[in-house]
Amino acid sequence: MTARAWEVNFDGLVGPTHNYAGLSYGNIASQEHKLTISQPKAAALQGLAKMKLLADLGLKQAVLPPQERPDLSLLRRAGIAGPDADVLQQARHKAPQLLAACASASSMWAANAATVSPSADTADRRVHFTAANLANELHRSIETAATTAILSRIFADPTSFAHHDPLPAAAPLRDEGAANHTRLCDRYNEPALELFVYGVKAADTTPHHRYPTRHTFEASAAVARLHRLDPGRTIFIQQHPDAIDAGAFHNDVVAVGNLDVLFYHEQAFTDSPAVIDQLRREFARTCGQELTTIEARADQLSLTEAVESYLFNSQMVRLPDQTTTLICPNECRR
Repeated sequence: MTARAWEVNFDGLVGPTHNYAGLSYGNIASQEHKLTISQPKAAALQGLAKMKLLADLGLKQAVLPPQERPDLSLLRRAGIAGPDADVLQQARHKAPQLLAACASASSMWAANAATVSPSADTADRRVHFTAANLANELHRSIETAATTAILSRIFADPTSFAHHDPLPAAAPLRDEGAANHTRLCDRYNEPALELFVYGVKAADTTPHHRYPTRHTFEASAAVARLHRLDPGRTIFIQQHPDAIDAGAFHNDVVAVGNLDVLFYHEQAFTDSPAVIDQLRREFARTCGQELTTIEARADQLSLTEAVESYLFNSQMVRLPDQTTTLICPNECRR
């Protein structure tokens, strides 16, 4: 009997300390909104409304709880001692950047929580999880331990789920999770192509980026090994340097895919035409079907427009009537 499988959408939830501190260099939206007033309650309600929308459409929806913030352990590890209130007060005056980092609600971005490989793709037929170390940014790196604990609690059966320690938090193994990972398949319960997109190889010391590259080839390769993926179904592709320099700090800012559909910007990958040809060939070989690829050309949508609109940072889903739908963000500018 063929195993049944579903895609379950896990969204993060904004916590009450959500703020715009401009902590993420290379994230255009983060920099542009620095020191503006945040509205955590409204943001949380918007997130819940989006989750309900997907549930009402007949999709399976779940929520990752917000992590404990402010993370006082970060401040204490940085030498700020005393009762909780005193620690916060001292940080406000002596280390405001540390205070902003420990209060960040960035764990709401569930795409950065972990890389997940379903049982259809792994050698031991278990679902594998590796929480991202997010080593490039201090305010993101403090999420990793809690994310590991949360995922281990939700997916607790060791006969069905395998949890790996995060990769060492060192520059050559910078891991940003599923924001740089796409699974392409004909059906969820069948083996797929696992596509890993990286910004740079650790051995490449040539400075060719305006903004930092957050994810390395070495991190993707390590996760693929940990998850016991079939090398014949695993593809590593480099993100285009121009996309990173335009503010596409993760590949999901310039490409999104689900099942047999890939929607991407012309400058998403280094040598995109060759990449797409390879993906089509490998998809036909391994999945026995044709991969549907949709390209947004640069003359239709510039990289700047792609980053500003967050078009590709949308959610591609397959509805119960088998239509593919893009759940897009909407922002009213006043």
